[in-house]
Amino acid sequence: MENMRDDEKEIDLREIFYALKKKVLLLIVVGLLFGCLSCAYTKFFVTPMYTSTSSMLVLTKETTLSSLADLQMGSQLTKDYTVLTTSRDVLNQVIENLDLNMNYRQLRASISMDNPTDTRILNISVTNSNPELAKEIVDELASVASAYIGDKMEVIPPKIIEKAELPTVKTSPSLAKNTMLGLLLGLILSAGIVVVITVMNDSIKTEDDIEKYLGISTLAVVPDRKDYIGSKKKKHKKKRKNGKGGRE
Repeated sequence: MENMRDDEKEIDLREIFYALKKKVLLLIVVGLLFGCLSCAYTKFFVTPMYTSTSSMLVLTKETTLSSLADLQMGSQLTKDYTVLTTSRDVLNQVIENLDLNMNYRQLRASISMDNPTDTRILNISVTNSNPELAKEIVDELASVASAYIGDKMEVIPPKIIEKAELPTVKTSPSLAKNTMLGLLLGLILSAGIVVVITVMNDSIKTEDDIEKYLGISTLAVVPDRKDYIGSKKKKHKKKRKNGKGGRE
């Protein structure tokens, strides 16, 4: 019984393989179609976003920068500074200073923070559809956050070591990435449809299908009438040619 089941599985996989192979041109066409649609949608309907980044250096009360304890303390402070930089008071102050048409939650969603390992550098990034506005926001955010942190924590305010640059290259969306995703989606969907149709198709085509689906063996096979008539005609033509050759 186990051998029979293994054979059935092998036959099913073989049928699926041949079905996909038979429809390979259709799969490619559908994949290319989805890729082109994804490319067009990304290019004409998705708003490009730009990211601008400013960097701050976390300072402590120690004057030496080579102290290991100072470095460890600075690394710990960056975690607190990350939270304070995106606090409601700081964000509302930035919105007021720049007269932004958004609330603090929307502004917070556009901000990302990064602290490279074993450093006291805090990178602040702002993403916006307007590259000039992204630069203005991140510079203002760094300035307001530095003053706010120094006041609330009673420490040396973080020093802005690098102001933001005007972004010229969009960070999202990726045209190549979305096109490839559309291509893969088209291939997967079309292949899935072909597989489902192949699996659901339980019509009897050969004598092997009778044993496979009905569980009974075939005793005889009746040839197709068209195939039978065609073979008779071929034999008749062959005899006539052989007869003419013998007469000559």
